[in-house]
Amino acid sequence: MSPCRLTCRLLLSLAMLIVAAPVLAQEPVAPYATTTEVCFSPSCGACITPATPHQIFGVDCFGQAGCKACGGGEVGWNALGPIEWQRFAQGEYLGPHRQQHVPEYRLRVDDQVDFVFRVTRDRSPEPYQLNIGDTIRVEVFADETLNRELTILPDGTVVLLLIGEVQASGMTADQLREKLETLYKKYYKQPNVAVTPLLVNTKLEDLRATVDARQGVGGQVFNTRVTPDGSIALPAIGNVPVNGMTLGEVKREADERYNQVVYGIEVTPVLVTRAPRFIYVLGEVGNPGRFELVAPTTLTQALALAGSWNVGANLNQVVVFRRADDWRLLATMVDIRGALFAKQPCPSDEIWLRDSDIIIVPQSPVLQFDNFVDLVFTRGIYGVLPGQATAVQFTRIGSL
Repeated sequence: MSPCRLTCRLLLSLAMLIVAAPVLAQEPVAPYATTTEVCFSPSCGACITPATPHQIFGVDCFGQAGCKACGGGEVGWNALGPIEWQRFAQGEYLGPHRQQHVPEYRLRVDDQVDFVFRVTRDRSPEPYQLNIGDTIRVEVFADETLNRELTILPDGTVVLLLIGEVQASGMTADQLREKLETLYKKYYKQPNVAVTPLLVNTKLEDLRATVDARQGVGGQVFNTRVTPDGSIALPAIGNVPVNGMTLGEVKREADERYNQVVYGIEVTPVLVTRAPRFIYVLGEVGNPGRFELVAPTTLTQALALAGSWNVGANLNQVVVFRRADDWRLLATMVDIRGALFAKQPCPSDEIWLRDSDIIIVPQSPVLQFDNFVDLVFTRGIYGVLPGQATAVQFTRIGSL
């Protein structure tokens, strides 16, 4: 064996001993999780059914740990004791309802929202003003040949015999009657004009026609998505900023804007689809890539999504990058060996992940050295020296 090969093997063996020493020095974990005691009495706590006859011993990282788990240090296996583990027995696969994910959900870019429209039928606090498209009947009792059913034109006027165009939009029926009587007095001493609205609320009907989905999914619904600028577009009122608002706040904002345009309508926003949320795992894992967050996810769960860690991963220096609300970059480094090697029941490094987090599992020093040797000697020096038919290869060794 050449001196170079011998030196490399000795250095590699020394590195293995340095990495393995802290792990070998760890104390063994208690090898039991249950007792052989069988009980069916309430004094046994949760084990009161035939389906769960044994007590489960474990560690409650909040209850038993107390304030220690809230910043005072990790709780070890020496806190092992009876805990409530099988409350639902054979129904454990369903699990408890648990607490809500967030106290209140706030909309974000790419959330998809349905707006359900409903006619309120509430009494208007102000007299109704005629709108473009409304249909009215004008009767002149002094001369019945002047009677007409008219639709208010797009310019807001109606056209009558003898007097021509008259502005009607924005006026109440009584105001229009008084105006017509004044104009007809040029021809009749007592014209006695009556104005009767026949078809009103055309703005409301136009809005209902816009959102009418009764021939499709059903109801009067308008589907929209939060755009990158944090707004949504609604019929008749245009863009409404909603980013960071709750559904209740969106409803109040939309109702207020619609009341300024057309009276008698209210909307109810319904979250249909949340914007996709992703985490990114790369480095020494089995399947690096992008993974969608569909439920609360921890760092260990992210490693499971990425196919677990590779031999040679540096698990005590896992880096997590995060973007804050204002997009500034945050970073933390965690040691997840306590959880993965069953050394800690309540590891403080088992952190929750957030949308767009980047998890980097780096190489261990041993693997870095192994790659260096492979790069320099196998594919480097020995790869170009004459007479070296067989390249030097070292077995890849991971951190324990």
